Amino acid sequence: MGSRSELPEVPQLGELGELADGESPAVLDAEQAGRDAAQEVAHEEDGLAPLPQDRFLDRERSWLAFNERVLELAEDENTPLLERANFLSIFASNLDEFFMVRVAGLKRRIATGVAIRSLTGRPPREVLEDIWSLARELLARQATCYQQVVNPLLAEQGIHLLRWPDLAEHEQTALFSLFRKRIFPVLTPLAVDPAHPFPYISGLSLNLAVVVRNPATGHRHFARVKVPPLLSRFLEVSPQRFVPVEDVIAAHLEELFPGMEVLAQHVFRVTRNEDLEVEEDDAENLLQALEKELLRRRFGPPVRLEVEESIDPEVLDLLVRELKIRREEVIAVPGPLDLTGLGSIAALDRPELKYPKFVAGTHRDLAEVESASPPDVFAALRSRDVLLHHPYDSFSTSVQAFLEQAAADPDVLAIKQTLYRTSGDSPIVDALIDAAESGKQVLVLVEIKARFDESANIKWARKLEQAGCHVVYGLVGLKTHCKLSLVVRQEGEELRRYAHVGTGNYHPKTARSYEDLGLLTADPAVGADLSDLFNRLSGYSRRDNYRRLLVAPRSLREGLVSRIGREIENHRAGRPAWVRIKVNSIVDEAVIDALYRASQAGVPVDVWVRGICALRPGVPGLSEHIRVRSVLGRFLEHSRLYAFADGGDPEVWLGSADLMHRNLDRRIEVLVRVADPGHRSTLTRLLATGTSDRTESWHLHSDGHWERHATDAEGEPLRRVQETLIEARRKRRGTGS
Repeated sequence: MGSRSELPEVPQLGELGELADGESPAVLDAEQAGRDAAQEVAHEEDGLAPLPQDRFLDRERSWLAFNERVLELAEDENTPLLERANFLSIFASNLDEFFMVRVAGLKRRIATGVAIRSLTGRPPREVLEDIWSLARELLARQATCYQQVVNPLLAEQGIHLLRWPDLAEHEQTALFSLFRKRIFPVLTPLAVDPAHPFPYISGLSLNLAVVVRNPATGHRHFARVKVPPLLSRFLEVSPQRFVPVEDVIAAHLEELFPGMEVLAQHVFRVTRNEDLEVEEDDAENLLQALEKELLRRRFGPPVRLEVEESIDPEVLDLLVRELKIRREEVIAVPGPLDLTGLGSIAALDRPELKYPKFVAGTHRDLAEVESASPPDVFAALRSRDVLLHHPYDSFSTSVQAFLEQAAADPDVLAIKQTLYRTSGDSPIVDALIDAAESGKQVLVLVEIKARFDESANIKWARKLEQAGCHVVYGLVGLKTHCKLSLVVRQEGEELRRYAHVGTGNYHPKTARSYEDLGLLTADPAVGADLSDLFNRLSGYSRRDNYRRLLVAPRSLREGLVSRIGREIENHRAGRPAWVRIKVNSIVDEAVIDALYRASQAGVPVDVWVRGICALRPGVPGLSEHIRVRSVLGRFLEHSRLYAFADGGDPEVWLGSADLMHRNLDRRIEVLVRVADPGHRSTLTRLLATGTSDRTESWHLHSDGHWERHATDAEGEPLRRVQETLIEARRKRRGTGS
């Protein structure tokens, strides 16, 4: 299996709104307190009748339904073929991380007796059983899609994913030579007998369980062979003919066990608990504590065992016994295991089998019309705010250019930046290092607790420190998830502040495939707000009131709930009233209850959600004025938007916060109010388009079922919001590229 760093950039669950979330007992106490508070509001607010107990949808089922929508794109014959392979890869990766974090956390909480009931009131063990049942169904569909549809169609297009017996003799001969030169030297067979205990099986690694017999004694022995993780998942035998690497190893086991008779070999894969639990009582030791915890993560308990359906029952019994895993935690599927490796197949240079290529252009407010020189971002921002929409607007010629220009500009005195995730060869980090080395004051808040990016962020933090940047790790007990940049520039006798507030990470690679929004501005109010906020993050400031920002955990939930309440009052007064929200996930009970109250009052509510949704729409007397839509496609919908009619002068906020407990209570999240009327109009139109019945999307029903709507009543395809935006950018640039 290829390492993740070698695979093409595909949306992983850790970036899919971080949908999987394991919680410590202390966090669970806070979550329960939040639910209790929501219950009190539901019973007492305005003397209204209490809201029904069954008003929430199950969170775990909702997440699995999200991944089912990803699978539906792989099953869709209208999806380009290599994109179908890519969606199968994304589905598999999503499910891996769901088990590594969410299922593992649920198991841990059950074992320690701290588990609380789900949103729907179901006991934890029942939730876990439900997860296993649904996961098996989805994995069976994935296997069928790959075996019976995608793989045969790939073969028709000359891309052959074969098993060892399907190879021609000359191909097997060539692979024997490859095995001897490149694979055999790095293999380590490990025997299991009284002198050799059962070896540790690392999480998500591919392994061969091998049964051999000693011809001299007739005794049978068991051994384990690990597939080296740095090998390509699929080996290319000849142009566009591939075979799983474990098949090549299995075909040459005699080389590993000379003199022994190989009786059987079976592929298996273990998923382990890879969530982190770090005590943050001492912020000075957080870096060291996290490094130790990362080592512990490698040895987390197993939560899932994947095997091929053909596995020998005795071998399976041995694996179950030695791994101390329960039978219901075993999933048997047709081979090959680990279809995350299909991402490398999807990266093949076959453009006719992919979505049409789209190259983002420079935003029109930053573009140099008469010159090939880079845009002067500061000059542009002195005349207007710039609303960015990635990947339709280029990240490299906007946000990246903003920071690179700041680093090179002798008039820039200071740069302050948050980093949650970034790429391995980040030009953002390089720009910050250049700025520090040129004598500028550079403050970087690196969130080293960003799930599955902890090691990379520790590395960047140390590199930045060595360059002279002031690096801080945020506030104890809170993750810093907001996406902020602040540049202070000397202009004559005055200091001017330039800022960027975004919904996505400062990650140039994912900016080409993640849909995100950002605001570049020189507005003094935003600059002052960010100065105050950075002072809070790096020092001891306790400011809670801001001019253009809503900031979690202090004011964000309350700010949204109060604005929803204002829409109720506007509706009662006969003024324009509606609520439109775009998020990755919506679980927070207090916000959901506020939306229910708005619906009961007659306020139209549209929710555009990519992943988890605990809100139950379309329930008479509760939520008949609420519609929930989900859009999935070539880009990963990642932006967060909150819009309110506000009596006819819409108020729009964009930022980093989803509507989940961790975002509103345990993170530093920021929403910025969009001031420019034209930008507000653009964003409200975007929300209206995404939730329109004329747009292809999935519709959520009150029972939690999602129904895909891709054609109208006459069978004509509905518009696709992402393709619509691509076409609009192409027309604006006057190009077909």
